[in-house]
Amino acid sequence: MKPATLLLLASLPVAALAQLVPPSFTVPLTYTGSTYKLVPLGPAVAELDYKAYMSSIEHIRKSQGGNWPRPGLTMDDQAKDMAGEKAQWDGRKSFPFAILTADGTKELGCFYLRPSQKEGYDVVATMWVTQEAFDLGLEDQLVRDMKAWLAEAWPFRKPAWRGREITAEVWKSLPNTQPSKP
Repeated sequence: MKPATLLLLASLPVAALAQLVPPSFTVPLTYTGSTYKLVPLGPAVAELDYKAYMSSIEHIRKSQGGNWPRPGLTMDDQAKDMAGEKAQWDGRKSFPFAILTADGTKELGCFYLRPSQKEGYDVVATMWVTQEAFDLGLEDQLVRDMKAWLAEAWPFRKPAWRGREITAEVWKSLPNTQPSKP
């Protein structure tokens, strides 16, 4: 980190330090790729988001290694999730993006920037795409584009691409940035 950045961080109140980016940083609200665009994930795209992940449950679970999304999720669940994502964005604690078609009529996946809990990394970049987008090869293009965007437009020095460049096993073995709570 640059010395000026360290001085700025040292002068911030503790609550501000919980933010993923400094208050002086202007967060990019959109990104436009060759066949897609990113917009903030939140209530405005809730229906598109719901349709996207429900269309690709097995693909997302397999590619992400988890148990989300569940087949029984409802639009009520989605509304709560979107309110939480918007609150995280508004609090500058994480930055989730919906990946939409260029015309904005369909969601192709999501891209997330979340704080790292592991030493050596300042942010965790993750994404998922629908089965359809994956089959069209969009995922590889997104990874290349997002790496370039992070380097050009964001203040992060060391993004972690968990599940892509860092295996789950290696990630788990890295030391935490803060002591574990009992």
